[in-house]
Amino acid sequence: MYKEQVVTVVLPGYNEANHIGQVIQTMPEFVDHIIVVDDCSEDGTVEAATAAGDARLILLTTSYNQGVGGATVMGYQRAMELESDIITKMDADGQMDPAYLSSLLDTITEQGYDYAKGNRFLASESLALMPKHRLFGNIALTFLTKMASGYWHIFDPQNGYTAIRAGALRVLDLNTIHKRYFFENDMLVHLNFFGFRVKDVAIPARYGKEESSMSVFKVSTTFPLLLVRRYFYRIYQKYVLRDFSPIALFLFLGLILFFWGALFGLYLWVETAISGIATPTGTIMLALLPLVLGFQLLLEAIVLDIQETPK
Repeated sequence: MYKEQVVTVVLPGYNEANHIGQVIQTMPEFVDHIIVVDDCSEDGTVEAATAAGDARLILLTTSYNQGVGGATVMGYQRAMELESDIITKMDADGQMDPAYLSSLLDTITEQGYDYAKGNRFLASESLALMPKHRLFGNIALTFLTKMASGYWHIFDPQNGYTAIRAGALRVLDLNTIHKRYFFENDMLVHLNFFGFRVKDVAIPARYGKEESSMSVFKVSTTFPLLLVRRYFYRIYQKYVLRDFSPIALFLFLGLILFFWGALFGLYLWVETAISGIATPTGTIMLALLPLVLGFQLLLEAIVLDIQETPK
């Protein structure tokens, strides 16, 4: 136990035979259960985990490859059955040092947060080691995730080194959370529905010879659309369905006015270019005023949403 809290670590793994044994062997003694969820590996991950010889090990296997999110959810559900108080999640590739586990746990046990996550950007020593394509992609997706999740103070949203209070986890509908690499981002969105407090913890990553199965092209083409969809889903869930807020009114009215002004302005520009006849000032104002007013309403919705961030 850690400060009278039952702690369970969930390790989702896919083809991590070269790393998972060391991860298990370096797990702190205060961890009560280590749940390894093998996601249909083809390289002997199960054998490597078993060979670690840790009595705390609980081995689960998926019936088909579900992705990191699906494997993690399976581990979460088993951890709750074990009546865990705090459930942590680490990747099985050795990038996340178990020595920093207590930093995540202290954020929950001493500071009262519901969810703690690692942030490699707060640990400057790991930035120089981070592959440049990962660094650029993480920064590019961070703003969209801030907007989608409503946690505007959170950075490094793709970080999978996390800890969550079991009471908070039981409130979430785990079946609706994305099952693959979008899992960490989607967790933040669902946590915000209920106003759970989230905090970043400075934890450096360890980069070795491990290879990520995450496709940069796939992430860059699918994550932005998923984040936009989650943004509107969160707005509906939090500011319409659960408690109506002017944020939703400002957002939807602002979108209507902004796009009406933009589209009508584009139409006038094309018509002028074709006919060569100047557009009257009054007609231009019919496009300009909705555009400016819509922008102001959208900006106000964002400002109010930032003020509503659970801290």
